[in-house]
Amino acid sequence: EVHVVESGGGAVQAGGSLRLSCAVSGSGYSKLCWAWFRQTPGEEREGVAGIDANGQKLYTDSVKGRFTISADNAKNTLYLQMDSLKPEDTALYYCAAERRYGPTPPACGLGPDEYTYWGQGTQVTVSS
Repeated sequence: EVHVVESGGGAVQAGGSLRLSCAVSGSGYSKLCWAWFRQTPGEEREGVAGIDANGQKLYTDSVKGRFTISADNAKNTLYLQMDSLKPEDTALYYCAAERRYGPTPPACGLGPDEYTYWGQGTQVTVSS
């Protein structure tokens, strides 16, 4: 069983920074696609940034140049460095993971349906 636990959310003023962390356990020897999503009340879950099992990084357009995704594979930990935060970045942020197998696993995108394992979410609030 794969477990996903996020941490690092909080409240900041516009222009500030936060770093989210996501610890994944139980994945065994499989490779991982992992990604950050966010959701506000009444809205659909949005893919923010991801790293697929081949190491390719993806970002949604609204965070390019401001957010940086990285992974420490030895620690099975995913990070999201969020700089120049805006009020519209306010949301519940989720980490998600999906197992991949084989020497050249298929790529992963930022669609929520592509991921099986989810954390409980961490709140990010940006005030103007």
